Amino acid sequence: MARQEPAGKLAAQNRRARFDYFIQDTLEAGIILAGTEVKSLRGGRASINESYAGETSGELFLFNAHIPEYGQAGRWLQHEPKRPRKLLVHRRQLNKLLGSIRRDGITLVPLSVYFNERGMAKVELGIAKGKRKVDKRATEKERDWQRDKARLMREKN
Repeated sequence: MARQEPAGKLAAQNRRARFDYFIQDTLEAGIILAGTEVKSLRGGRASINESYAGETSGELFLFNAHIPEYGQAGRWLQHEPKRPRKLLVHRRQLNKLLGSIRRDGITLVPLSVYFNERGMAKVELGIAKGKRKVDKRATEKERDWQRDKARLMREKN
């Protein structure tokens, strides 16, 4: 399965997600942000490594994403760095995601936060199933083999 990079400027990326989880499907969601959060995101200082998406009263939220305060803004304009942020998806997608979350072992993991061509902040969510330690070793072994294979092919030519 070929992985395509999201269009636009990348603000934050969760590299560890593909190591810790089997990503079954991905989708793009909008995110509701305050003005200082957008400014801070454009600076590329956000962290989504420990974050996840979940349901609260029938709506989808991004929890535990850290977007630091924007230094140039006044004290009264600042936002809370780890507040839950509402994600915007179509109703049909929301029902599909909530159904998959309620199933055993399925998690919604943010893979990246980026700005699209129109300058809107988007979150790439992955529908993921957790890996065990054995699976992680197999993934690492496969990645090492692909790297060695590429090296051998380069040396052969």
